[in-house]
Amino acid sequence: MPRVYLSLGSNIEPERHLRAALDALAAEFGALVLSPVYESEAVGFAGENFLNLVVGIDTELRVGRLAERLRAIEHLNERCRSGEKFAPRTLDIDILTYGDQVGVVDGIALPRDEILKYAFVLRPLADIIPGQRHPVVGQCYRQLAAELDLGRHRLWSVPFDWRPAGTTDAATPD
Repeated sequence: MPRVYLSLGSNIEPERHLRAALDALAAEFGALVLSPVYESEAVGFAGENFLNLVVGIDTELRVGRLAERLRAIEHLNERCRSGEKFAPRTLDIDILTYGDQVGVVDGIALPRDEILKYAFVLRPLADIIPGQRHPVVGQCYRQLAAELDLGRHRLWSVPFDWRPAGTTDAATPD
């Protein structure tokens, strides 16, 4: 079963929408691998800051079917797709990598080009798979993140608590 990495972002009630997305992803795919959450300024338009993270999932869904499921999660979170590309959004979920797939698969370009363009995608990806190599450029994500011009894209780690639905803290002894 391939490991898939997804980029999640929101700047409209971001904590609520990211938690809802994580709940939906965990319900559908089971255990999630989560990066730290980063706050970043809006890129391409003037707007509220975004919260961003990368999530690793394992799935047997084909790329196109997975993209449909992710769009459904966005839709449940009131994602509006009409309007400009760079605009405020409740939830954005993008497939970054799908196993070792390279090229256009089911209409999805893999790996996603935003990995090499934006710190809010590359930094959290490098946090969870620092030694893994980008399948096209061949450099490990740690190295790519170190070389990215962060001056163009300011971001900072922020606290974010999420626990899968139905889990509780371990009971404390009496």
